[in-house]
Amino acid sequence: MATVSIKDVAARAGVSPGTVSNVLNRPEKVAGGTRVRVEAAIRELGFVRHGSASTLRAGHSRTIGLSVIDIGNPFFTDVAAGVEDMASERGYAVILGNSSGSRLKEERNLLVFAEQRVRGVLITPSDEDPGRLERLRERDIAVVLVDHPAERSSQCAVAVNDVTGGAMAVGHLLRGGAGRIGYVTGPAAIRQCQDRRRGAEQALAAAGRDPAELREIAMPAMTAKAGQQAAEKLLADDALPDAVFCANDLLALGMLRGLLQAGVRVPDDVSLIGYDDIDFASASTVSLSSIRQPTYQLGRVATELLLDECDNPDTHAHQQIMFQPDLVVRESTR
Repeated sequence: MATVSIKDVAARAGVSPGTVSNVLNRPEKVAGGTRVRVEAAIRELGFVRHGSASTLRAGHSRTIGLSVIDIGNPFFTDVAAGVEDMASERGYAVILGNSSGSRLKEERNLLVFAEQRVRGVLITPSDEDPGRLERLRERDIAVVLVDHPAERSSQCAVAVNDVTGGAMAVGHLLRGGAGRIGYVTGPAAIRQCQDRRRGAEQALAAAGRDPAELREIAMPAMTAKAGQQAAEKLLADDALPDAVFCANDLLALGMLRGLLQAGVRVPDDVSLIGYDDIDFASASTVSLSSIRQPTYQLGRVATELLLDECDNPDTHAHQQIMFQPDLVVRESTR
């Protein structure tokens, strides 16, 4: 690709090169409208400023980027541990970016990765648009999807079968005698939430039940606070469900807290199962049944694939690896 200069960006945005420099280095000094215009020109032209001179000479650094949706979620903390351990063993450092589920923040993180001349990027995308990942590949930056299946064979990806996991969770609730089942989930744009719902519906259909019976409560975040708010919504109804499946353990732990505070007995009144099997799941007041994912292994394997593509581009074979989840039964389900 032809090198894009600050002057090119300035011409596209209709500002001076000094203004572009301020947006890059001192954005607080630039008016909001001007900053947005310059940032749009940077994205459109694919401008990337150079880091250190040594990195410039080599064309890349001994670093990789990791972009996750929510570093506050222990799931991603465990994934990051696997990434860092494997990268360290291979002599690489890791730059972490937390998108908070925001596409704009994710794009800014990816720009920082490119500025630092990372060898490759590991990413759990915030949505399904592949455009920004294609721009990384155009700059010869390898990309591996983490906890997200690939849409094509020319892309490495490491994921867990969330449809199977959702079916496992609801199948377990049905075997425990559950009639009405609620599904507490996060934003619709998150693929994992969609897949876990699909699995839940498949389990209902396999049991001869109407998948439409599944009552969904969608929350704007997948946190313990959101789980407690979902419990308040359930408690406001005339009748509680017999069981609740939460799309992750943080939601489930918040749901557990909300139910217990209201005097609802778990699992006697309501069975509850989460997803991820984070460390807190087994240590809660009522230990939480959950669907376990091999989080640390996800990080290690994804990093191994990425570094193989970086270090051996001529012989590297793209792989799409799908792990299978496990059901972990504890006190919160019948």
